[in-house]
Amino acid sequence: MSLTSWFLVSSGGTRHRLPREMIFVGRDDCELMLQSRSVDKQHAVLNYDPSTDEHLVKDLGSLNGTFVNDVRIPEQTYITLNLGSSLCGKKNSI
Repeated sequence: MSLTSWFLVSSGGTRHRLPREMIFVGRDDCELMLQSRSVDKQHAVLNYDPSTDEHLVKDLGSLNGTFVNDVRIPEQTYITLNLGSSLCGKKNSI
């Protein structure tokens, strides 16, 4: 098993270790909460795939979309996050 650690780094430089499990991103009752009107209650999900040692992101049908490297990702489709990928909502860097 790989010992790779994944971190989510905010635009301000704060590092958050990503767990090796599924986490929900949104405004309310989510593991990663963002208090912004442009973020839905359940906006996106980050999921760890142990077979590839990768984190993936999926937009949950949010109104304003989820962007990886400034490209809006399709709803309900997992996208692989690579080292250095930027993840954001319409007005917020995650």
